[in-house]
Amino acid sequence: MLKNRFFPLSILFFIGSLLFFASCKQKAKENTKDNVSSLMPAKSKFESVIDGKPTSICYLKNKHNFQAAVTNYGARMVSFLVPDQTGKLTETVIGFDNVQDFATAGERYFGAIVGRYGNRIAGGKFKLDGNTYTLDLNNGPNSLHGGKTGFHSRVWDMVQVDSQKVELTYISKDGEEGYPGNLTTKVTYWLKDDNSLQMDYSMQTDKKTVINITNHNYWNLNGEGSGSINQHQLMIKAAKYTWVDSTLIPIGIVPVAGTPFDFTAFHTIGERINDGHEQLLYGKGYDHNYVLDKGMTDTAEWIASVIGDKSNIQMDIYTTEPGLQFYGGNFMQSKHVLKNKSKDDFRTAFCVETQHFPDSPNQPDFPTTVLLPGKTYRSTTIHRFTIKK
Repeated sequence: MLKNRFFPLSILFFIGSLLFFASCKQKAKENTKDNVSSLMPAKSKFESVIDGKPTSICYLKNKHNFQAAVTNYGARMVSFLVPDQTGKLTETVIGFDNVQDFATAGERYFGAIVGRYGNRIAGGKFKLDGNTYTLDLNNGPNSLHGGKTGFHSRVWDMVQVDSQKVELTYISKDGEEGYPGNLTTKVTYWLKDDNSLQMDYSMQTDKKTVINITNHNYWNLNGEGSGSINQHQLMIKAAKYTWVDSTLIPIGIVPVAGTPFDFTAFHTIGERINDGHEQLLYGKGYDHNYVLDKGMTDTAEWIASVIGDKSNIQMDIYTTEPGLQFYGGNFMQSKHVLKNKSKDDFRTAFCVETQHFPDSPNQPDFPTTVLLPGKTYRSTTIHRFTIKK
């Protein structure tokens, strides 16, 4: 009798254990805000429906109290909190505290993944195998960041792998924004215990196409709303950059030496920004692609460092990509109210977009951005954070 009674109890215990571990696993995937800072945007403000798909937010945290928030609307980073030299959490990524502002703002790229072709394509056209493809003109005479409804304005599928990693997937259909091929894109944000943010990208297509994907975080290492980024120190491991025309389309590759574009040693961002150089006039400041010395690599290598002058937070950037678009916030116009109720004032954030070169589909001398069926494009970018001593 005891044996017969014990048998079902053991089964019940086993089933209960399975349910417990399943519950734990499910909790790791839920978009909770447990154990993260009150500075983080509220989950409820990102629960909505856009284009018939539900939006949400995930929170990440490592063992050193670095914290991040990611929404599936545009696969964008909403928040990235870094302890400064005193241990105070500093909001280093600017943006909004709700999904609707991201969806309706005049500036559509805060924190977003941009594609399927990040940066500009001249005239909104390119050719593949004799076929001409016409794209949306959303940046004067050119196409920018995949067009008006590029990846930044799409609702991605999102799975929280664990407390430090989230995966997002989007399938761009053949003909979307004028691009050929059904393209599957996966992006992974991983907040690691070495205080780095790793972003992994993979892309596959069923038809020959062109791709260029990057993250478009707007950074201020002194903190959102802390003022100009002109006193941030910047170093870029690039002896050349792409010279552009008045619409910011590359027309050649030239040395940085002897110009305001030379960041091969540390300079403050604003140190030479008003010296009247033609290229700075075209971009209203820095909005240029740097040709990285290392070229395209299989593993992520160091290519740049930025240091906040007030926080002493240092961000070192590593990538597999051949280019870095440095943008100094020249088109920010105080039109948007950010998370901490400050505004996006002129040059109060910068972007460091690891990528292939602008207009590569029309410039055969640039590293190719063509993706073939059966092939997988992979890319990794890492932002590692320390405190400058």
